[in-house]
Amino acid sequence: MRKQSGFTLIEIAIVLVIIGLLLGGILKGQELINSAKVKSLAQDFRNIPIYIYGYQDKYKALPGDQIQAKLDAQFPPANTAAACTPTGVANKCVQDNGIIDGTWQASTVADESYVFWQHIRLAGLAPGSTDTTSAAYRPQNSEGGVIGVQSGVQAPIAAIRGTFVICSGAILGKFVRQLDLTLDDGDTAKGSMMATAFTGYTMGAAATATSAIVDADSYIVCMGV
Repeated sequence: MRKQSGFTLIEIAIVLVIIGLLLGGILKGQELINSAKVKSLAQDFRNIPIYIYGYQDKYKALPGDQIQAKLDAQFPPANTAAACTPTGVANKCVQDNGIIDGTWQASTVADESYVFWQHIRLAGLAPGSTDTTSAAYRPQNSEGGVIGVQSGVQAPIAAIRGTFVICSGAILGKFVRQLDLTLDDGDTAKGSMMATAFTGYTMGAAATATSAIVDADSYIVCMGV
């Protein structure tokens, strides 16, 4: 009879321990990556109020809301900021009215919410391009979604409240729940922070309940401040 050889119980146990350590390291690494992304997303929401109130303290006005003459007086001629361009459309550009007019996802200088970014950057409060025609002008979150701010007069998500509303797009569901738990109450359909589906989004869309958030789907997250 031939003598058959194989792994001993000790060898098998050692292999299983090594596999367990490798899996644990991979999972822990992924957890750290996810945690870092949530922290980055949360910091975006924390920074914008600092920009607004810092600008108000320095210039006694809201970024994006000033007339051209005041902007020319504030910034050097070579860095003259652009005032929003009136179009006659309501809630887009009413200069010096104490409101950041326009929607958070605005993409032209006709909206105060768009020139907002140029003004805070010229004021030295935030990094980024001051060229409103640059492809890199609008800020993006760590997921590649657009970040924006607007007055709370219009609701980006139904029932959200705040003097200003900050929104960040294309955030995966697995981060949305953590983000709401970090900055609000953990309920994505209530409180100061809410989420709504990214696909097919329109202003005033209904909030998505926490139980309906899908990890692999993308969402727009807004917070009233």
